[in-house]
Amino acid sequence: MRIVISNRSGVPIYEQIKEQVKAAIFSGALQEDDLLPSVRQLAKDLKISVITTTRAYSDLDAEGFVVTVQGKGCFVLPRNKELAKENALFKIEEGLTAAISAAKAEGISREEVKERLDVLWEAAYD
Repeated sequence: MRIVISNRSGVPIYEQIKEQVKAAIFSGALQEDDLLPSVRQLAKDLKISVITTTRAYSDLDAEGFVVTVQGKGCFVLPRNKELAKENALFKIEEGLTAAISAAKAEGISREEVKERLDVLWEAAYD
């Protein structure tokens, strides 16, 4: 698993780590029972504070993505189907919001957008 952090981003580093781990879980790059790098190893690799990596792992644990086993490490939990669905719906909403904004900016009607969505939906299942 590769984590890339940006110091120029307005997003806290622990959030960047957390989101990248979640994305790896949702994409299947991280599977159930995979061992994450230790808190110290990840901090060393990213050249950040151990406190920052601890916060990211603690948040992931609290959100049900990983479990921390004392003395053994942090392991990926089975993928929660409800969480995966929520994540997918969130991404869809983001994309649709951008599409609506673009349509409104160009004076494209709601009906035209719906027609385009229907065409794309049908094309995806052919």
